[in-house]
Amino acid sequence: MLLYLTDYLSQLYSGFNLFGYLTFRAILGALTALSISLLVGPLMIRHLSIRQIGQQVREIGPETHLLKAGTPTMGGALILIAISLSTLLWSRLDNYYVWVVLGVTLAFGTIGFVDDYRKLILKDSQGLSVRAKLFWQSAAAITAALVLYYNAQDPAIEHALLIPFFKDWLIPLGGFYLVFTYFVIVGTSNAVNLTDGLDGLAIMPCVLVAGALGIFAYASGNIVIAEYLGIPYIAGSGEMMVFCASLAGAGLGFLWFNTYPAQVFMGDIGALALGAAIGVVAVIVRQELILLVMGGVFVIETVSVMLQVASFKLTGKRIFRMAPLHHHYELKGWAEPKVIVRFWIITVILVLVGLSSLKIR
Repeated sequence: MLLYLTDYLSQLYSGFNLFGYLTFRAILGALTALSISLLVGPLMIRHLSIRQIGQQVREIGPETHLLKAGTPTMGGALILIAISLSTLLWSRLDNYYVWVVLGVTLAFGTIGFVDDYRKLILKDSQGLSVRAKLFWQSAAAITAALVLYYNAQDPAIEHALLIPFFKDWLIPLGGFYLVFTYFVIVGTSNAVNLTDGLDGLAIMPCVLVAGALGIFAYASGNIVIAEYLGIPYIAGSGEMMVFCASLAGAGLGFLWFNTYPAQVFMGDIGALALGAAIGVVAVIVRQELILLVMGGVFVIETVSVMLQVASFKLTGKRIFRMAPLHHHYELKGWAEPKVIVRFWIITVILVLVGLSSLKIR
């Protein structure tokens, strides 16, 4: 939005040409989203507290979590506001990728909002039913997949699966691209939601992964850099760098209030939206497999739940003391901050491994 104003002003003063640089706009996007989060955060927390929109804690969980009961939640709305405003201010609005990723983020955020609203306002412990939640998630993901599929400028690249660490290894997906994209978006969304169980545990990996995907977006959207690194050039994908920077800035701002001991939780409105956003960006820049690596914490948390359920149904025994995995370590006696920081460290390592794929080919 402001980009068009600066384009006009650049005709009067050449200094405004600076705003045309993608990297500069990404920095502004991150700072804008961070500022919005820090400024609006206290007001939102106060409003949530007054409305008594507080966290509900399961009795079967770790005893330390009983202290979290009543902590304001649905703070993910703060993240969505910051991301949306920052992206709209600093992105090129004639880029359809921007609208796809914003649409998916807000759609999944709406699903999370309805779920949180039913649980916290209407006092319905079940919230949105699993079937209804999956239906609307599927509708949003399939819509995004169809838009990306039919608007591809180079289907040979944009409909192919890129194999990381290998040069020019592309596996054509054809129509299976729609199914694959669906699972990436929905899977990542729910994986982040499962991980969001401790103060700051989910948001920091989201920030790190989004930052790395922003680097991938910048590289794949620049024909010279893409050719040099041996990755597919995807016209227009560079704008995802602004979105990823905005997500990272908004996430860091939220972490200011969500760090242990948390003043606010993001709720499903934030977790489902952030996961879907990361998933769709990975699809756009053709880095779905690298997302599995960089988002390894999300993958491990999800797999731990799947293994726990399967083991209990088949043998009647549990593999972990409690799933997702972070609860297992809590019940083993790890302090909550120790679990959180160690999962962050693992994410930093995995993100660096993912970024190394840009050069190792």
